[in-house]
Amino acid sequence: MDKIGKFQIVRELGSGAHSRILHVRRDDDGKDYALKLVSLRDEADKKYLDQAKHEYRVGQMLGHPNLVKVHCLELKSGWFSGPTEAKLLIEYVPGKPLDQHTLLRPAKLLRVAERVADALTHMHKQGVYHADLKPHNLMLGRGTGVKVIDFGLAWVKGDPPKDRVQGTPEYMAPETATHKLVNERTDLYNFGATFYRLATLQNPPVAIALPGGLPPTEKSVREAFKPVRKVNPLIPAAFAELIERCLSFNANKRPERISEVQGLLDQLADEAAASCDPADLED
Repeated sequence: MDKIGKFQIVRELGSGAHSRILHVRRDDDGKDYALKLVSLRDEADKKYLDQAKHEYRVGQMLGHPNLVKVHCLELKSGWFSGPTEAKLLIEYVPGKPLDQHTLLRPAKLLRVAERVADALTHMHKQGVYHADLKPHNLMLGRGTGVKVIDFGLAWVKGDPPKDRVQGTPEYMAPETATHKLVNERTDLYNFGATFYRLATLQNPPVAIALPGGLPPTEKSVREAFKPVRKVNPLIPAAFAELIERCLSFNANKRPERISEVQGLLDQLADEAAASCDPADLED
């Protein structure tokens, strides 16, 4: 199949057990999109339908240049059944996830971090918490152009609390695992873990209990932690300190607001850009 409705299929971008993501091009104007196809085979797949509806709902609440745009949701129904497929039309983001990149130069990494923090500031102002920020969910295009993607696990303030722990263990705040909490400070932990990984190409110590393991404590995590600049001395001291504050085991020791983080990163990124070769931001 090389077409879906008015869209030409360019290539497959990825696939999972219940979904595929395609790069498609609209016949009318040649504009590129990403099309997420979610297969709904039986009643047990209702959770995947709910996730698609949730991702669409969250996408409609947001509007920021560093957040991927979710355009529309369409459901396909069978003759004698409910929906058999959900289609999410999403902004196409050229580039690749940051977990597929090599180490970025510090000046470029600072600007990328500032833009991600700005995107999260917008989300939080709308009462939305991403809950699964990680390098795989950051698409880097040309230069420092970055987009936060995948709102599938996002939590909207006022919705019922999450009934189960969801997220990626390497990036998850301890209180998310122990109390199923998702809020501004858990996103700040995700942010810190993400940029620790991008600054060092290593993961910070996992701060949640893994199957068969003992629950970590603040002391055990601190003893296993390698300071950012011990791993990568090129990272500016103030940036390293900020990452480490965001990774505090105790949520009250993290910055209070992501907007505070964004403001400091904007200053640090401006300072780094003023003293580097402009090509460093484009490589």
